[in-house]
Amino acid sequence: MEQYITEFSKYFITLFASFYTFECFAVFRYHTEEERSGIYIRQYVFMFLVHVSCFLPIYVKEGKVEYIFFFIFQQIAMYATIVLFHMIYPRANRLVINNMCFLTAVGLSVLTRLSYQRAVRQFVIAVAASVAALIIPELITRVRNWRNLTWLYAGVGIAALGAVLVLGAVTHGARLSFSVLGITFQPSELIKIVFAFLIASILCRPYSFWNVALSAAVAGAHVMILVLSKDLGSALIYFVTYVVMVYVATAKKRYLLAGIFGGSAAAYLSWRIFTHVQVRVQAWLDPWSVIDKEGYQITQSLFAIGCGGLFGLGLGQGSPSSIPFVTTDFIFSAIAEEMGILFSLCLILIYISCFMVFMRIALSLKDEFFRLTVVGLGITYLFQIFLTIGGGIKFIPLTGVTLPFISYGGSSVLSTIVMFSVIQGLYLAGGKRNAAGKNDRTESPDGQKKSRRRSDKEA
Repeated sequence: MEQYITEFSKYFITLFASFYTFECFAVFRYHTEEERSGIYIRQYVFMFLVHVSCFLPIYVKEGKVEYIFFFIFQQIAMYATIVLFHMIYPRANRLVINNMCFLTAVGLSVLTRLSYQRAVRQFVIAVAASVAALIIPELITRVRNWRNLTWLYAGVGIAALGAVLVLGAVTHGARLSFSVLGITFQPSELIKIVFAFLIASILCRPYSFWNVALSAAVAGAHVMILVLSKDLGSALIYFVTYVVMVYVATAKKRYLLAGIFGGSAAAYLSWRIFTHVQVRVQAWLDPWSVIDKEGYQITQSLFAIGCGGLFGLGLGQGSPSSIPFVTTDFIFSAIAEEMGILFSLCLILIYISCFMVFMRIALSLKDEFFRLTVVGLGITYLFQIFLTIGGGIKFIPLTGVTLPFISYGGSSVLSTIVMFSVIQGLYLAGGKRNAAGKNDRTESPDGQKKSRRRSDKEA
């Protein structure tokens, strides 16, 4: 019986995930949330079916009743988040919330299969982050001077990253985190959000070379601290986010070209200076020649992806534990092995649909500060996905960053949920300002004439 359930469940997982993914892009045909309500309802159904199809083979294999309760608690938390968010913020983008819950559910399912204890810890942090996510949009809409807190953002970011450099524990050769009251925290995850606010607060002002130079100085300070901490994956994310934000704010290609040239030079210097970078580059170029040492991780990752095929081996039927750090750096490989290439492609498309929504939100915002902040957060989110999946499939050298919502890591899941909530808050706050601007224009004599002409034409 167990064999049949495992075998059939993998096909149902792929089928329902494909339907959910299709609906992620179907929403773009419509312009209002009311028109999309039917799509969201169908997504709820497919989300539930995917979740059930993931947990059923895990429960059958383990045979422990706590897995059933864990599944029920996840369902309650997931749908409570969806319902409460819609009740409190009816104008919020519901696709963002649906995708956040879907990806979190997938991550918890995979972590439950790999390590039940880690999945429980991840779930607790995700619930706490979801509670915070319900408050953040209201906070953003109420505070009106976010753009004027430039030096507060800079001080918080540099101080937090500097504390890791001085006090942080060394993990795999890099200083990534420190512990407070027994809780391990990685500040660079949350500071990514503060960093986007910081750069946007500088670049939203009227263009001048000095503003760009100032932004480069504060961004360089953040990146340099991360480099000194040997947290090169995060340093790369910060750097790429900054370059894209400068280009979007100024529309000047010379800054983009300067960023590409400077980034290439920095990558070369990192390879020359840091031993662990040389190891990762060697593993990327020819992992088979060092399969017993430096190339072991990536070769095991490639074996897992290759063994999975289109539909995977089935949850619980693969050997993901043979991949070092499978719950963090290589969780995408575990998904490809047991849930298949097709499901993995669905995940990538769902991630992309989130990014597309973020860019549509940015384009809809008239406030330059809000627009740049959403662009920065969107690029941070997308580039982190690119680094994680690209490293796992040997497209680029491994950087050691986590896959949003899915990889194990409290700081990672907390920061990503907060990021999604911040973007929702900026969308709602920007919508209010857009509406206020329209009302101001309609009160003018010209606006009255235009409104009258439009009414006559409509009549």
